[in-house]
Amino acid sequence: MEQPLITNDTIVLGLLALCLGFVFITSGSKSGFWKRFYTWVPGILLCYLLPSILASFNIISADNSRLYYMASRYLLPAALVLMTLSIDLKAVSNLGPKALIMFLTGTAGIIIGGPLAILVVATFSPETVGGVGFDAVWRGLATIAGSWIGGGANQAAMLEIFEFNQDRFGEMVLVDIIGANVWMAILLLGVGKTKRIDSWLKADASAIETLKQKVSEYTASITRVPTLRDYMILFSMAFFAVGIAHFFGGYVSSWLTESVSSVSDPSSFFSFLGGEFFWMVVIATIMGVALSFTKAKNYEGAGASKIGGVFIYILVATIGMQMDLSRILENPGLILVGLIWIAFHAGLLILVAKWIRAPFFFLAVGSQANVGGAASAPVVAAEFHPALSSVGVLLAVLGYVVGTGGALFCAYLMEIAATL
Repeated sequence: MEQPLITNDTIVLGLLALCLGFVFITSGSKSGFWKRFYTWVPGILLCYLLPSILASFNIISADNSRLYYMASRYLLPAALVLMTLSIDLKAVSNLGPKALIMFLTGTAGIIIGGPLAILVVATFSPETVGGVGFDAVWRGLATIAGSWIGGGANQAAMLEIFEFNQDRFGEMVLVDIIGANVWMAILLLGVGKTKRIDSWLKADASAIETLKQKVSEYTASITRVPTLRDYMILFSMAFFAVGIAHFFGGYVSSWLTESVSSVSDPSSFFSFLGGEFFWMVVIATIMGVALSFTKAKNYEGAGASKIGGVFIYILVATIGMQMDLSRILENPGLILVGLIWIAFHAGLLILVAKWIRAPFFFLAVGSQANVGGAASAPVVAAEFHPALSSVGVLLAVLGYVVGTGGALFCAYLMEIAATL
């Protein structure tokens, strides 16, 4: 692969910071072109697209950068702590069962969508979804199922279980990134039209509004001008939690892998318990929730979730640089499989949301808890309202739990579909 123009991560981080700064400066415009522009294009979508444009012109490249690793391993767990610091579990539970129903619907959409996409494409391009042995396309698509239901650990498990030709694994990663990001872009475009969509769905969003109001009122009651002491205490809490999450995450995942046969077996439903990233996310979330029962909760008034939001946006930019738009036409057949697959996922979500009258918020976050996991679900949730980010965190953790089992079921269905 051709070397990008800039390989120094310090300079790359500066460019990503410039992209984020540009979006936030222009999105604050109260009149003129930018006001009209952001009426149609959500700012967060541009936070993904600008780094992807830089990657598409080979100015920067995720392949030559460690910034995504830094953001996902250091900043993400810190953000999870800061964004769940003031969580009101009772208020979240009052949202009712529709959030869980939409999450499980999203999982079912991925499981069913994979084999259906193979059947559709096979009708006019059987070679696209064919292949034999370890080159069989369904084996590669199984890794996408793992990623879209659970996350990176589940994807790695599928790659090991089905032993897909690793020389072609990059093609599947491309399908994964494009399919997931196209759908996220559509969801983000819908955020600005939430009331209109909820009206069409005939959804009752009163519980969501109550949660938003309750959290907002609490935040307003404790808001103060933050001091250096406040920032240092927040820094201490967040990154001490990151250290704890990494230490115990690595220890627990290693101990379970070595001691429990069902965890060390990649084909087992419980194999996700061997993922260090899974435990890192879980432990960071637990620590944030635990702090919400202490006086540390009042640090929301000093801007805890806002600092968490800064970390999340840096993560968003590093995710965006992984999407090289110029590669979309490299293998249009496989890209089409991915788009049809995600379309089935989206269609099922819309049908069920219409049937049970679920708000668009539950549809979007339930989907991203599957497809995007902990890196995307809180981001999408926070776009509706910062008070809702914790809902995305909790559902994303559930995504890791069902990821391996759901992906295995999907893979076996795809194998059947590929041989019909």
